[in-house]
Amino acid sequence: MKKIFLLLAAMFVATSVEAQELSLPRKVENLTIKDIAGNSVTLPEFGEKNLLIFYVDPDSYLKGGANKKLSDELEENGLAAGAAIRGFGVMNFPDTGLPKNMVRNMARKRAEKNGATILDDDQQLLKKQWGLGDCNNKFVIMIVSKEGELVYCAKEDLDDMGIANFYEIVNKYRN
Repeated sequence: MKKIFLLLAAMFVATSVEAQELSLPRKVENLTIKDIAGNSVTLPEFGEKNLLIFYVDPDSYLKGGANKKLSDELEENGLAAGAAIRGFGVMNFPDTGLPKNMVRNMARKRAEKNGATILDDDQQLLKKQWGLGDCNNKFVIMIVSKEGELVYCAKEDLDDMGIANFYEIVNKYRN
């Protein structure tokens, strides 16, 4: 009985920590990661524009899903960029089992095709410093205001209602 109680208590604490980590909005800091060529860079236009960030485990990208479909739709319709918003992708390399050179080549081809900015978080700095919790096999969509606040974070695939909610929120930061 005592073991069951301790196990349940541990599960509750773990769930509470995850929920606390994602309380929004909250201040986040710019950080230095890498571009796909391996050069150190900070997050583009942090503090100058609102940011639409796709933090992607490459495994989840290849599987597809609603969040990938949404990011493709935003990109194809020119909705991931504008006067007040900047969209870009960040690869969560440590969580993938795929060969890094293969993933970097895929990212380069996508960037060449559509001019996308794709960065490489090979040390999971964004996940750790922003307290995102488990991002393994996730296609995370985030919005960071130009004031440096993480105002939106979707770690699970969005359903129709979630997509409608996303558009309502992102439209506030687009203008």
